[in-house]
Amino acid sequence: MRRRLALLGLALAATVVLGMALGSVRLPLGDVLAALTGADEVSRVTATIVWQIRLPRVLTAMLAGGALALAGAELQTLFRNPLADPYILGVSSGASLGVALVVLTAGSGAGALLTSGLGLSGDLMITVASSLGAALVLGIVLIAGRYAGSVVTLLLLGVMVGYLVSAGVNVLLASAAPELIAAYTRWRFGSFQGVTWGNLRIMAPVLVCFMLVVLAQAKTLNALLLGERYAATMGMHVVRARTAIVATSSVLAGVVTAFCGPIQFLGIAVPHLARGVMGTSNHRAVLPACVLIGATMAVLADVLAGLPGDGLLPLNAVTAMFGAPVVIWILLRRHRELLR
Repeated sequence: MRRRLALLGLALAATVVLGMALGSVRLPLGDVLAALTGADEVSRVTATIVWQIRLPRVLTAMLAGGALALAGAELQTLFRNPLADPYILGVSSGASLGVALVVLTAGSGAGALLTSGLGLSGDLMITVASSLGAALVLGIVLIAGRYAGSVVTLLLLGVMVGYLVSAGVNVLLASAAPELIAAYTRWRFGSFQGVTWGNLRIMAPVLVCFMLVVLAQAKTLNALLLGERYAATMGMHVVRARTAIVATSSVLAGVVTAFCGPIQFLGIAVPHLARGVMGTSNHRAVLPACVLIGATMAVLADVLAGLPGDGLLPLNAVTAMFGAPVVIWILLRRHRELLR
């Protein structure tokens, strides 16, 4: 297990170096390393690109990818559903509604929140609203799931709740100012490039703290692999465990959505890749692998999104290229289980 995690760590390190070097301006690896170490011979332009543009973007991608992967792993175990993730179950839609309520109803001054970086109060407001929206939707799906006869019904419930929430967002868009509509539409494409050091002062501590909480829940998630009844016979307080999973996954998905937009497919694809790479469903191995693979895929997706030179590719278009084949593979291989 340690050897495989070490290899995943090396892959992440290589991808990070690639992300620091590639972009609208390609930098030699030597210049990147010199800028990171503070060497005197590096030009001011190169140092600015590395420290003010590339490094915050790469750190954001790493945090977002790891957080969404952990949230997806939690939800797949809780619902015992291989297709559960924050986006498909409508959690990202709920987070988007929270952001829309803050941005689209706060007046024209709120448009800057999505285009030029957030102030401290703006960060906190959008983060809280996004997390609450995510928690609300996931709570509704969780309650409805108690009465669902199959995992297919549960998925449809999540999709329908997501549609209802999206309808609320569309109502807000219909009465919003054109500049706010344009800013919100760009935000929905997903991007790691708009996050600044000021944003990371809010985003990073929250995500790191809750990711550590999820990693500490490996034993609980292992008990839930065989269902809540089995976990209860093992002495687990099921309601408390379910509440903790709902809270942590909502905050992780909500915070990432607030700062980066609704990122698709990472939450559903990465946990399956982690189980395949580690060769086990034991969360003591799967969860760290989710962090490493999720971070690697997010950084790589960001690099591919910037290949045209001006960052014109929507991030979600790139993550779909990774995630959609994984979902298709799940559907083809596990169709009998999904129809139960």
